[in-house]
Amino acid sequence: MERTLTKDSLSLRERGRERGSKNMKSLARALRRQATDAEHLLWKHLRGRRLAGYKFRRQVVIEPYIVDFVCFETKLIVEADGGQHIEQMQYDEKRTAILQSLGYEVMRFWNNEILGDVNAVLEQIQYRLIEVPSPQPSPGGRGG
Repeated sequence: MERTLTKDSLSLRERGRERGSKNMKSLARALRRQATDAEHLLWKHLRGRRLAGYKFRRQVVIEPYIVDFVCFETKLIVEADGGQHIEQMQYDEKRTAILQSLGYEVMRFWNNEILGDVNAVLEQIQYRLIEVPSPQPSPGGRGG
């Protein structure tokens, strides 16, 4: 049976990346079961369209990575980083650059930020979700 893509659906390439390999999917499931306290708290506020009506998914495969939270509608990835990320900052920068090259924006928060003031973190995420792009300048420069 042939599937038709709608304007709002993911491209075939994005769907392929999202699905990932069986090993990646198994790892993502395991990560959902072993979520940190910060991930649990953030998920409590992001799930079920609780933040500004946007749908988030958690521990999703976007090849070659598994991201903590993603809103496909706005192509926003939210990462909750623990202490191990201090030692792997170069890896995280490369990972972010690759995800950005795929069209995603990546927001990173330290676990202690999430646990210490989840409302401030949620405000930042919500601001990014509803942020309206600035109007483009007219092609001829100043109006006339």
